[in-house]
Amino acid sequence: MLSIQRLAVQLSSWSAVQNTVCLLSSTATAIPLRPKKEKSFRNQAVSLIDYRRIQAQGGNGGDGCISLLSLWSNEYAGPDGGDGGSGGHVVLHASTDVRDLAHIPAVIRADNGEPGLNKNRFGKNAKHTVVKVPIGTVIKNEEGKVVGDMELNDTLFVAARGGAGGHGNAYFRTDVNQTPQVAEFGAAGESILYFIEMRSMADIGLIGFPNAGKSTLLQAISRAKPKVAPYPFTTLRPYVGIVQYSDHTQLAVADLPGLVIDSHKNKGLGIGFLRHAERCSLLAMVLDLSEPEPWNQLHALRNELRHFSPELSERPQLIIANKIDLPSAQENYQLLTKEINTEIMPISGKTGENLTNLLYRFKSLHSEYLEQKDKNNDFSE
Repeated sequence: MLSIQRLAVQLSSWSAVQNTVCLLSSTATAIPLRPKKEKSFRNQAVSLIDYRRIQAQGGNGGDGCISLLSLWSNEYAGPDGGDGGSGGHVVLHASTDVRDLAHIPAVIRADNGEPGLNKNRFGKNAKHTVVKVPIGTVIKNEEGKVVGDMELNDTLFVAARGGAGGHGNAYFRTDVNQTPQVAEFGAAGESILYFIEMRSMADIGLIGFPNAGKSTLLQAISRAKPKVAPYPFTTLRPYVGIVQYSDHTQLAVADLPGLVIDSHKNKGLGIGFLRHAERCSLLAMVLDLSEPEPWNQLHALRNELRHFSPELSERPQLIIANKIDLPSAQENYQLLTKEINTEIMPISGKTGENLTNLLYRFKSLHSEYLEQKDKNNDFSE
């Protein structure tokens, strides 16, 4: 009797699995998943650092040694000063172990080589200082010229070479000068200024004016904890959250600092904000429906992007009408649909209204972007 009941339970569970598989196969896009892990209770929000100014300092070479060998009953044994060791290099290593540039110090110094010793003992070479950077990091010199592109995993870039060790007096011994009293100083290591920046920060960047609700939206769709407050410019650095889907893919969504008019003239956060937007594959324009004439926000956002970079303004965009739950928002949304003849996603980051459809749209737009990118790569080849 128990075996029959167990068989019936197995058959019912198998039918439920089949129905679930049919439902998943019938959907056009992957299903967004809710995070299984709870958010951290830490009050400190962790921002993403995607731009650094660093000074790479190679290690100095060790000095050569001046020494004359002293042996019993042989006062002319000759010079025995050893060479100094070479200084270490500063090396940048592209790796999947890091996701941003927050761990990189402003000054990266390599160790110096050890000096030479008597009895022909050479100084020890210093170890190289290796700093990991995310894959896709771009390295620029002081003039702004790209000198390194860390596009592939395990790519190495020698940022500063260490100095060579100096020769000891044993090196200068000749038939004419049997007891040289001269040695070399170790060479100084290179000191070079670099600007390193991440080429790709997130798949989707949330762009909007201050207090448009970008941070609240990112909190609602991911485990990220950006700062949320009722005053402008609460977000001074980008925050990135991860959205997971049922096909085991993930999308990185970035909450970018608020944009102001004339940002391309370096007002407000200025060029720094626009650089953040440049490192996102897709742009989501977040409009505040509580403000009158919200279409003016969209025109101003697009104008700033166009003045900064025409290529950036041509990237795929999605218009998000936020704060649809407020009383005046419904009327502003109707006016917005009449003024703008394109797709608009009305949502509420605070109440969670229509967020599931928004995540579906994020996934479909990103898939279309990847397909178009593959076609362009095939055409260029």
